[in-house]
Amino acid sequence: MEAEPAAKVGSATALLVVAGAALAAYGLDQLSKFLVVSNLTEGEIVPVLGSLLQWQFVRNPGAAFSLASGMTWIFTILAAGVITFIVWFARRIRSIAWAVVFGLLLGGVLGNLTDRLFREPSFGLGHVVDFISTPWLIPAIYNVADIAIVSSMVLFMILTIRGIGLDGSRELRPAKRDAAESMQRETPAAAADGDAPLREAATGA
Repeated sequence: MEAEPAAKVGSATALLVVAGAALAAYGLDQLSKFLVVSNLTEGEIVPVLGSLLQWQFVRNPGAAFSLASGMTWIFTILAAGVITFIVWFARRIRSIAWAVVFGLLLGGVLGNLTDRLFREPSFGLGHVVDFISTPWLIPAIYNVADIAIVSSMVLFMILTIRGIGLDGSRELRPAKRDAAESMQRETPAAAADGDAPLREAATGA
């Protein structure tokens, strides 16, 4: 499959973007959870934009959006595995967009993993702090780490649909590919036609 020229960046640049996106997502997640735990009572509901946006402090033993609440230790292991994979795989990235994808995913997973490792009730079984409630949109309570993870998945799908590879190159669509092939076929012929007057002059035709 042919591809458009790659908009590559160096591996060092891509790694810096991964680290920057991860630190931003992780830092905002942990800061927001600190403020929630310090200022809200568990179960308390604080309207922010009426029923559109509310703060509701809960402790979630399950996955994102309060799913599978009885499998905390499994999600702890999975999160550790995801982080290990991202760190190992990041050196292959040569695209800013893909670096943002993996950075957001890394920061989000690390944010919730930190809760599972260091919050009550015990190491590896800690409950994740959730506090963002948007009942009109999602019937669940979530946090900044969850938003980062979902955002990375949305960006992942967009890049995949657009055919953008990890190296920044983009697969040519059939119409573009046909046009490029047609131009390649026509270029030698045009060049030959352009040389015809010179040949005729040389031969005295």
